[in-house]
Amino acid sequence: MHYRALGKTGIKVSPYALGAMMFGRLGNPDHDDAVRIIHKALDAGINLIDTADAYSGGESEEIVGEALRGRRDNVVLATKLHLPMGDDPNQQGNSRRWIMTEVENSLRRLKTDHIDLYQIHRPDPATDIEETLSALSDLIHSGKVRTIGSSAMPASEIVEAQWVSERRGLERFRTEQPTYSILNRGIEAEVLPVAQGYGMGTLVWSPLAGGMLTGRVRKGQQTDLRRAAHFSYLSDERRLDVVEQLIPLAEEAGIPMTHLALAFAIAHPGVTAAIIGPRTMGQLDDLLAGTEVSLSDELLDRLDEIVPPGTDVSPLDMAYRTPALLTPNLRRRPLVERAAGVKA
Repeated sequence: MHYRALGKTGIKVSPYALGAMMFGRLGNPDHDDAVRIIHKALDAGINLIDTADAYSGGESEEIVGEALRGRRDNVVLATKLHLPMGDDPNQQGNSRRWIMTEVENSLRRLKTDHIDLYQIHRPDPATDIEETLSALSDLIHSGKVRTIGSSAMPASEIVEAQWVSERRGLERFRTEQPTYSILNRGIEAEVLPVAQGYGMGTLVWSPLAGGMLTGRVRKGQQTDLRRAAHFSYLSDERRLDVVEQLIPLAEEAGIPMTHLALAFAIAHPGVTAAIIGPRTMGQLDDLLAGTEVSLSDELLDRLDEIVPPGTDVSPLDMAYRTPALLTPNLRRRPLVERAAGVKA
């Protein structure tokens, strides 16, 4: 395993990170099996584990904590907060109130006294970024957190957060965690260049595009109806058309689809590591078998012809959308102005 610099933090991490989202009741409910998967990943040289408080309601963090007994010092441990952890409206978001409470909960579940990388899972329009960075800075100064990062942040908000850190003398985000795959290359346009410009490490999630790049989801074939009901991208004709072009390309290159997808994700100079999220030992074995695969310039050029750089073949359902895209009131003039015939 060849280790890479995590931005300018001085921390070295493996190009594959083990994502723990599938450990717990929402994925693999067998704790002992999940612990074995984590141990095998560590034995293979993976030293970065990424989880979140909301994964299976905290169960994922508990499993990771159990797996790291006696091995904690050799692991770069990353977790996140932001998503709801209960019915209370204050048990979510990026406020100081919630950050100071939830970090203690995560530390307890992870059975550790510090978190190496503490990330905000999503931007929080309801909270001033200075409020968030101030709280996270205090956690670094207290020793409970080593460094901080963001996830799914638009380029403009990354710039704003960096500016606020500099202007207010606060700790700054050292990493960003966006989605990235052959099917979702939008971050190449702005997010990756901005992150590189600020010396940030980039940990990309869903390099297999939610399973689309395993080669098991094909056009004209029956898909898992239960999954398709939750994730519309599994039946998106545009994505399926691209997959049908990628499968013969992978076969021609003699590379399994999963290996092609992961090698693509870590080939970009702005990407530090790709987060893999196996649910079973078999899935982990398949992904580990591709750790030494690298793609030629010719093959990368052919991928560019299928999916042009900086473009998304429709976004993942779980990808972040800015509030202005979701809330009509933020992209339309007030009703009173429209009724009065005020022109823009």
